[in-house]
Amino acid sequence: MPFYGVLANMGKFKDWWQAWVVSAQPLNNALWQRTIARASALESLGDEDLKRLRQLTILFLDDKTITPAAGLVIDRPMQLHIAANACLLILELDLEYYAGWHEVIVYPKAFVTGRDRVDENGLVHSGDQGLGGEAWGRGPLILSWSNAKPGARIHGKGSNVILHEFAHKLDMLNGANANGMPPLHAGMSRQQWTDVFSKAYARLRRQLKQGRKPWIDPYAATNPAEFFAVTSEHFFERPLWLYEEEPELYRQLSLFYRQDPGLRLEA
Repeated sequence: MPFYGVLANMGKFKDWWQAWVVSAQPLNNALWQRTIARASALESLGDEDLKRLRQLTILFLDDKTITPAAGLVIDRPMQLHIAANACLLILELDLEYYAGWHEVIVYPKAFVTGRDRVDENGLVHSGDQGLGGEAWGRGPLILSWSNAKPGARIHGKGSNVILHEFAHKLDMLNGANANGMPPLHAGMSRQQWTDVFSKAYARLRRQLKQGRKPWIDPYAATNPAEFFAVTSEHFFERPLWLYEEEPELYRQLSLFYRQDPGLRLEA
C-alpha cells in the first residue's frame, strides 16, 4: 500500500477510536453544565464549540491520569474542571499537542520542588518557594488545587493556573525547555511573532524598572516563557482587555490558538 494510503488508514482508525471513546464514556449533562458555569473562560463558547470541547475533555481524561498527592482526594468535578480548561487551549488544534506525556499531579495547595531556578538575568530563585503549578517537558504537569480550583485568581484578574501550565506544555513542543516560541503554524511569521512579543515584553519590563504600574501581571516579566504563558491566560480570560492593551500580541495569539475569544464575547 502506498505511504499516503497507510496515513489515510491511520487517520481513519484514529477517528474511529476517538468516536468509540467518546461514546463509551458519556458525561453527565448536569455535571458538564456545572463545569462550564464554574469556568469563566468557557462561558462564552457557542454550542458547537462546547460540543467539541466536551469530546476533547473525554479524550483527554481517557489519555491522561490525574493523580492526587499529599492526601488530596480527586473527584469527577475536579477532573472535569482541569481537563476542560486544558482542552480550551487546543480547541482548534488537536489532542496530539498534548502527546508524549500522561500524568497531571495535583497537590492540595502550593508545593515546593527543592530545585533552584535561574532567571534570564542570572538571578537564582529558591526552589523552596511554594508553586501553584509546574510543567515538565516530557514529564508530568503539576498543579496546586487551591490555585487551580474554580474561582481561584491567585494573581488577580485573568489569572488561570491551568491555562498557564498547559501553555507551557505547548511552548515546550519546540524543545525540552519553554522559551516563549511554540511551534507556529504554516503561514505564521516567526519574525513577526518575535517582534510583537519582544516589544510587549520590553514594555512590561520598562514599566517595572521605572516603578510604574505594569500593564500585566509582573510575573510575566520573569522570562519570555512566562510572558507567553501569562498572556495566554489573559487571551482566554480577558480577551477584550488584552486586545485593547496589545492588539498585535492578541492577533499573534489568535493565529496560534486559531481562536478569537474576544469575538465570541461580542457575538
